[in-house]
Amino acid sequence: MSTLTLEPTRRGSTERIKRLRQISDQECSPSISIERAVLLTEAYQMYEGSCPTPILRGKAFKYIMENRSLYLEKGSLIVGEKGHKPWAAPTFPELCCHTMADFENMDKREKVFFKVSEEDRRIQKEVIIPYWHERAMMTRMNRLLPEEWHGLFDGGLYTEFLMQRGPGHTVADGKIYQRGFQDSIDLIEQEIAQLDFNHDMEALAKKEELEGMKLVCEGVIIMGERYAALARELAAQETDPQWRKELLELAEVCDVVPANKPETFRQAIQMYWFTHIGVTVEMNNWDAYSPGKLDQHLEPFYDKEIAEGTLTREEAFELLENLWIQFNNQPAPPKVGITLKESATYTDFCNINTGALRPDGTSGVSEVSYLILEVMDELKLLQPSSNVQISRKTPENFVREAAKISRKGWGQPAFYNSDAIIQELLNMGKSMADARESGVASGCVETGTAGKEAYVLTGYLNVPKVFELVLNRGFDPYSHKQVALDLGDPRQFTSYEEVFAAFEKQLNYVVDVKVAGNNLIERMYMEHMPVPLLSVITDDCIKRGLDYNSGGARYNTSYIQCVGIATITDSLAAIKKQVFEEQNLTMDELLVACKNNFEGYDEVFELVHNDTPKYGNDDDYADDLLKDVNVTLQKVVGGRPTPKGAKTIVEYLPTTCHVYFGQVMEASPNGRKAGIPLPDGISPEKGADRLGPTAVIKSAAKLDQLQTGGALLNQKFTPQVVAGEDGLSHMASLLRTYFAMDGHHLQFNVFEKETLIKAQKNPEQYENLIVRVAGYSDYFNNLDRALQDEIINRTEQNFG
Repeated sequence: MSTLTLEPTRRGSTERIKRLRQISDQECSPSISIERAVLLTEAYQMYEGSCPTPILRGKAFKYIMENRSLYLEKGSLIVGEKGHKPWAAPTFPELCCHTMADFENMDKREKVFFKVSEEDRRIQKEVIIPYWHERAMMTRMNRLLPEEWHGLFDGGLYTEFLMQRGPGHTVADGKIYQRGFQDSIDLIEQEIAQLDFNHDMEALAKKEELEGMKLVCEGVIIMGERYAALARELAAQETDPQWRKELLELAEVCDVVPANKPETFRQAIQMYWFTHIGVTVEMNNWDAYSPGKLDQHLEPFYDKEIAEGTLTREEAFELLENLWIQFNNQPAPPKVGITLKESATYTDFCNINTGALRPDGTSGVSEVSYLILEVMDELKLLQPSSNVQISRKTPENFVREAAKISRKGWGQPAFYNSDAIIQELLNMGKSMADARESGVASGCVETGTAGKEAYVLTGYLNVPKVFELVLNRGFDPYSHKQVALDLGDPRQFTSYEEVFAAFEKQLNYVVDVKVAGNNLIERMYMEHMPVPLLSVITDDCIKRGLDYNSGGARYNTSYIQCVGIATITDSLAAIKKQVFEEQNLTMDELLVACKNNFEGYDEVFELVHNDTPKYGNDDDYADDLLKDVNVTLQKVVGGRPTPKGAKTIVEYLPTTCHVYFGQVMEASPNGRKAGIPLPDGISPEKGADRLGPTAVIKSAAKLDQLQTGGALLNQKFTPQVVAGEDGLSHMASLLRTYFAMDGHHLQFNVFEKETLIKAQKNPEQYENLIVRVAGYSDYFNNLDRALQDEIINRTEQNFG
């Protein structure tokens, strides 16, 4: 049985949805699906070496679509799975060829497990590993990346997203509802016909890319045709007249999409879902594939059919519920090693944006927006992640309805500042038209332009550990290696300014090594891993004849996600105040206390933990240091060029990496004990924010978030604090106030600390308890002990 068990009351608006929900939550267990790996291997064995790489990738995708198993659950109105059945996750050996030890670990681990059959183990050992081990991107990277890169990586200074996953953060815009894949083939053929081999020295490369794009379009169309045929085949054998009728209706839907543009609300949903399955089978994208402004994309179909009487609100609601269940059926592909530590969850981070501004700058809230809120609340599924975008123009009723759902305590929806997202995109060089039309958040909090941008996460940066290396003269106590610069004995520093200058110098070194590695990896993906399907649905890849992974998108951005800014801010505050200004401590005394985890150094701990200004209390002493750290990160990280013409942007988010980063660190000068998780996003250190939520948002707003690609802020309340109309008004006011100060994102955990402690002790009694982790929600029982403790110890705020 899956750990994702059903609530005592089956959720869903109809018996159909309740049954599909039960199958998804109770009757399916996370497992490995080896089928994609087998078909990919067969395709490569047939075609590798006989055609250019873009065409090889196109042929391989088409071969998978022609031969993969199709799953059609009785009663389902929406079809398509990544694996051969729900909760069966495909593997991507071209990226990461799992070892037999990996398979054993996935099968046996207690959290985020994937069951692996004996037959799948045999195939992996005899077929997949012999062909893919040396070809896999992860193997190539480990050979190519230099020793200094590995030294910092092994010490937990940063992670690398693209070792087990491909470039992603891809979001749908409206084009998939305005043209079918046959229309895309026509566009591609026009571009091929117009190639100028006399004057364009890249014409041959463009032709190869375009031919690969055409092949994947054919593959997606084949998927729809095969489902239509399967539905008719099943209908011919079906004895239940209602299901026979529905199977024939499903076949008619698949006759239209994905080959042609959708004409109805149901066809539009199925069009998105076929595209989603295609994208996530082509490549294990980080992360998944998101529908972007789903309410705005579906609104014309909904309004038209409601007016014509061919669709009822209840039917639309049921179709959306079915879509939500399809999302829930798709666990993130299995991860191992550090990649698991940075993202230990089944969630694939598909993020739906609801209520965003329209292209003309007016509010995008519609009847479909409210439908999505209701579906989210009715089903309470972890996937898809749901957010609402709030602007100055958002109706107050919509804000309050979303807040009502949030205060129920299961972590959705998250709240994003639509005005800030647009300004962030403008600051990155996007046009106002594109920012308004396509400005979305995806993954956790990341900003980009849907359907027009390749915005790629390259890994997390452990900012306070960079400072720890300064204090240890470049020696890493975790890996017991000299991994960075020896900037001299910190006991000999004579001023705070000297301390900060050393931090900046060490940061430059670490980021130099990290970005050099990023650029090598990006080059590898440009050469070996084109993604023609992503290219088809991303402006302007067809027009340029250039792949998504090679800079073909209209906009290209690379992100480094900075973790632990509150920890380094408070650590700098402790040194500045207690060592240099008040001279209550010597640097030696502080460093010795940190080495001993403050055991036997109660007075030192009291000074740095309780008698030093802390970020999160609207105290300019600490908050000015926060601003200094952010400015330095922007200077050192921001704007660095990449091989495909992108520029590097700073983000503040952790997923679950703040736990891992804390585990590889000693005690910090702010009083944080060794091994304790870092704070998530730009949230203050646990227990440091002592003056309530208003003080927190005022501190957080002092960081210039409009220069970032996203900044995550968590707040925790007890149910009593947000109860009633007053509590609802307080939540809405907090959101409006923070966003008026250009805050990017805010999300809430609403529960009693005692409830989590009980759930930790008696997990079987709390199988359905959901919490907000970082930029996503998860079942409390699915989190490891360290992450559970981190959530338990977050400050409980009140509006007193």
